[in-house]
This record gives sequence, C-alpha cells and structure tokens, in this order.
Amino acid sequence: MSLAEQVLEGNIRAAARLMRDIDDGRPQAIEELKQLYPRTGKAYIIGITGPPGAGKSTLVDQLTASFRKQEKKVGVVAIDPTSPFTGGAILGDRIRMNRHSCDEGVFIRSLATRGSLGGLSRSTSDVALVMDALGMDIIIIETVGVGQDEVDIVKEAHTTCVVMVPGLGDDIQAIKAGILEIGDIFVVNKADREGADRTARELSTMLDMRHPAEDRWNPKVMKTEAQRGTGIDELTSEILAHRDFFLSSGTIHDFMRQRKQRHFLSILRDTMLEKAMQYMAKSNYLEGIVTGMSAHEIDPYSAVEEIVATMMPGCID
Repeated sequence: MSLAEQVLEGNIRAAARLMRDIDDGRPQAIEELKQLYPRTGKAYIIGITGPPGAGKSTLVDQLTASFRKQEKKVGVVAIDPTSPFTGGAILGDRIRMNRHSCDEGVFIRSLATRGSLGGLSRSTSDVALVMDALGMDIIIIETVGVGQDEVDIVKEAHTTCVVMVPGLGDDIQAIKAGILEIGDIFVVNKADREGADRTARELSTMLDMRHPAEDRWNPKVMKTEAQRGTGIDELTSEILAHRDFFLSSGTIHDFMRQRKQRHFLSILRDTMLEKAMQYMAKSNYLEGIVTGMSAHEIDPYSAVEEIVATMMPGCID
C-alpha cells in the first residue's frame, strides 16, 4: 500500500513518514498528496498567533484537551523558529504538549520555519492536508512568535485567534498595524497579571471603533489563564460560535475559494523557481548573470525575461 492509502486508513506512522517527506521536499511526497487531495476538506482549522512569550503553546495544549472532551480528533501543527546561522531548530512546542503524546486522538507535528516569513513553514498547508486526510476533526496551527505584519495564518485558518499578554509595553501599538485586522477572536492570556483588564478594555475599544457591518462577525476579547486552564471552555465555545457563523453565513465558500487559489499559486511559484534553478545550473547560467550584473553589463530584469522566454516561449511580449 502507498503511504496515502495507509493515511486514509488512519495509519499514524504512515502520516508521520509522509509529513517528514513533505517537510524535506522529497519528490515522492507530491505523488502521495495527489492521492490524498480529493479526500480532504472536512477538518476545521484554527490558527493561534501572537508575539513570543504570549503562552500560545500552553493555550494550544489546553484547547486540545477541551476539544478532546468533546470527542473531537485534534491535529496540531506547531511552528518553531529556525536559526538564521545554522538552519537548525529546537522543536520545543511539542514539549509543552507532551501530556497528549499517548492519546490516539491527538496528532502533534512540529515544523521549523526554515527561513519562511509570515509565521508559518512552507510545508504547513500540505502537512495540514495530511492531517485532514487522516481524519482529524480539528487542526490547530500555532505560528511562530509574530510581529505586526507576519499574518499568513489568516490565509490558512478558518478561525484565527490572536493571543496577547499584558506587560509588553504599549499593547495596542504592538499589534494595530497588522494583527488587529485579522483576528476573529482576541485572547488576553496570563490574565492574572497586572494590566490584563486594561489590555482587554483597550482591545475592545479599538475593535468597537471598526464598526463592523451587521452581517459580519464581531470579534470578542476573551481572557484566559492557560497555565491554570481558566477561561479555556469559554474560548472553545467562542471558537465554535465563529465556526457556526462561518458556515451559516456562507462566508466559508469565498474563503475556501481564495485559500485554494493561494495554495495553487504557492505551489506554482515554488515549482517554477525550482525549474528555473535546475535550468540555470546546467551551464553555470546563474554565475554568468551575477558576473554580468557585477560588471554592470547586464541588468537583472532583462536576465529574468530571457530565462522566462527560453523556458516558457510566448510568455514575454
């Protein structure tokens, strides 16, 4: 049996091997994904994002336990930062969730960013697809600690939870440029800390200033203490409320269409770049371009047009 066939039968080991092949960029993984794709689309994806130190991993651990109480099968994709010098990563998010390691209804996969920006790994979408095919009801994607404009998670998740924590200075200034616009639910974690009420109040005020249309979802601000499990059931209920709105309002249809388009374009971009690199490697073409640019004998724009015209005749007018 192929890995894809084993995954569809619920084989955890096969899913783990396929995810490894996907993350390593092995060509055989593409053939397996082709078999899985028609059998996906059932899982609900929840994104957990926010700055470093906000307690995202602990919150994901508690949410996983909460969904398991409802007998939901849960997949977790935890993104960890990669060293810009060695390329290595300590996949520490999995350590915080080790109490679920013996639960057959939970599958946790850690991924390194490997230089990708936006808070996700380049293989996030495909790994989530494997979890979907494996039969996970809920997939939680925890991003690496993000800043103001690293908000790729909103392109992947049906529900995006933005996690903040009091005591980071000007809390609102820290997120207003990007993350404030993408949250479906805002979570003030570590709510036992001084300033938590103020942070929640200021977030609510800024959200109220947006004046959402009556037929649009109005994000709420929730307070949690993930370490103690306080507020987790309420947060779970709010996530499910957003899911119900997403489904009943028909918003999910436009979202899924846009998500599929982005997924296709991402694959197309990566494939075209790989093919171009293979083409240029045949005769040290890239080295010649760089040498010509250094001597100002060639400009990069003309060089790109020449390569595209050679590889895809008719694409350049």
